[in-house]
Order: sequence, then C-alpha cells, then structure tokens
Amino acid sequence: MPKGTNQKLKLYYLGKIMKEKTDDQHGLTMPEIQKCLEEYEVTADRKSLYDDLETLKVLGYDIISGKTGKNYTYRVGKKKFEVAELKLLVDAVQSSKFITEKKSRDLIKKITDLASEYEAAQLKREVVVQGRIKTMNESIYYVVDDIHNAISSNRKVRFEYMRWNLQKKMEPRKDKPYVVSPWALTWDDENYYMIAYDSEEGKIKHYRVDKMRKITVLPEKREGKELFKEFNLAAYAKKSFGMFGGEETTVKLAFKDELVGVLIDRFGKDIPIHPAKREGWSTTHVTVALSDQFLGWIFSLGRNVKIEGPKEVVDKFQSELDALREK
Repeated sequence: MPKGTNQKLKLYYLGKIMKEKTDDQHGLTMPEIQKCLEEYEVTADRKSLYDDLETLKVLGYDIISGKTGKNYTYRVGKKKFEVAELKLLVDAVQSSKFITEKKSRDLIKKITDLASEYEAAQLKREVVVQGRIKTMNESIYYVVDDIHNAISSNRKVRFEYMRWNLQKKMEPRKDKPYVVSPWALTWDDENYYMIAYDSEEGKIKHYRVDKMRKITVLPEKREGKELFKEFNLAAYAKKSFGMFGGEETTVKLAFKDELVGVLIDRFGKDIPIHPAKREGWSTTHVTVALSDQFLGWIFSLGRNVKIEGPKEVVDKFQSELDALREK
C-alpha cells in the first residue's frame, strides 16, 4: 500500500476523526476510518490502526469498540464536555450582553468544535444571537484580561470611563482618567463589573467593564486591602440594585405572603421573615444601597409591598411619588 503524503500526521488525524465523527450514538467501522484518513492523504492498514487506537487510549481518548448491529465499530465515549454542558456554555455566551454579537459567534463556533459533528448540529439549533442587545465594545476581552493581570500583580489601573451622549456616541465622563485599585470582577444583571477601591473618595465602587477604554496597569500597588478583607461580593451585588450605588441602609418591608419568593430571589434565603399584624402579610429587614433603582423596584411591586421604615426612607419614597404625580 503506497504511503500518503501526510503519514507523519497519521495519529493526529486519527484522533481528530474519532473526536469529530464519533460519539455515544455514532461509531465508525475500520474501513470507514481508513476512508476518512485517505481524505487527509493518510494511508493505514488494519494492524497499524489497532496499534494507533491503543495509543490514543494512552493519550486519554476514551476509545470504545464493539458490535453495532452487524458491524464492529469504534467510537469515543466520554469526552471533556458532555452535550448538556456545551449547551449550557452556548446559552451563557449568547445571553451575555457584555459579549459582542461577533464575538458570540466566534466563541460558539469554538464551543461546537469540542463536540462531534452530530452533537454540534444540536448546538447549532440552540444558537440565536440576532436581535440581542449586545455591547459594541470589541476590546472588552482585553480590558478584562488587563484587570485580571492588575489584580494578580497587586497593581492599580488607569482608564477612561465612557458614557453615551445624545449623538449616540461614547464620550469620557470626566476630563481626567480614573485611577483605582481593582479587587474583583463580577457579572450582574447581564453586565460585567469591576469592583475597585477609589482612594480619592475612600470607598468601594464599581464600574461597567464595557464602558472602560484605554486601560493601563500602573506600577503603583493597590490600596483598600483592609476594606476587602471581609468583603462579600454576593452581598454587595444583592444590595446594589442594577449595580447602582447609594447609601447603605437597613429597610423594613411589609409584603403579601405570596411575594415571599420575590424577596428570597432578590435578597437570599437568610432574610428574617416575621408575621405582620395584617393577616396574609409578613415583614422583613433587608440591607440595600438606597437608590432610585431600589425605589423603582418597590414601585414595580405595586400594593403588594410597603416600606415601613426607617422614616427617612418612607419620606423619600413618598416625595418621589409626589414628584411623579406632578409630572
């Protein structure tokens, strides 16, 4: 049998064929494997292929052989990712606002490459990215990488923080760049945020990563270590509605019993729940960043939730309602 022009790549192509063309439901017979190799200009006899399949096992491929109907077939069983896991990754990518539509397609293509061609067909049926509101910042991946590098090397970052103007163009929020100490990255309400310490204001703040431009990792060491020693990222996200900041306040809420799920979904299972004097109602105390977004969330729940304290929060909500009536 004359040798093909790519004989030295025989094992590589054999692994590629087994990974892409076989799975739990699909196997290849020995003649089919030989035919697939010929498409890569590789020739192989049966005996050498038996040895090569054993070598793939040593390299970590879960090669399974056995009778399928009248044929004896070979397939790859367990892979690094199951189809259900790949679907989960595809869903996460396509639903992420901070990933651009173009990058979503690129990432989904790479994810589908981890599956067999039969499994990839299932994943492609799941992909719907058109019409999604996506970020337009293609450099977000490099910004995230720079933030991770700054965190791991204990350095500050400098960047421009942008906002939209009425001409639908991005412009810097202020004349000079921001300089902060990054400590964490979090994903909240479909957006990516950097949690950092602002030494000028002496407090923890957050910034949307897709609105950051011209980021530079500085040689200066980070500040704010003491504040972040007991920092709870999950608690921070829970009390910051839509990641809008505000003065941290403990608020007493009364709510209809059927809304308990809404409260738990928002604040977690650890919130205290007590029966209220009014039948069918309960009360709880939650710590929030007092902002217009929090008051808007309360307003969206209508008559089923009531702020009972402290008085200054009740008065603030009332004044907002009065202002709305005037408009």
